[in-house]
Amino acid sequence: MDYQDKTLVCKDCGKEFTFTAGEQEFYAEKGFANEPGRCHDCRDSKKHSRDGQSAPRKMYEVVCAKCGKETQVPFEPKSDRPVYCRDCFNTFRK
Repeated sequence: MDYQDKTLVCKDCGKEFTFTAGEQEFYAEKGFANEPGRCHDCRDSKKHSRDGQSAPRKMYEVVCAKCGKETQVPFEPKSDRPVYCRDCFNTFRK
């Protein structure tokens, strides 16, 4: 099946977010019937509150090695390895 990015609205914060073609393919492979109802930030917040973690993960500011977009990652980048934004990283995983 040929997937295309979709714009969805988060049921918690009301912001629009992109349900990428790669994410749609992953959902189909796992047999998930429903599209996500929450944006990445709200999903992370809900997950952390469910896990009993009060403090969010430390995030590191980086510039994507492919497209140059500023983004955040949950690990400390090493200078000898490229770091990618979510969209560029997903293109490598296909």
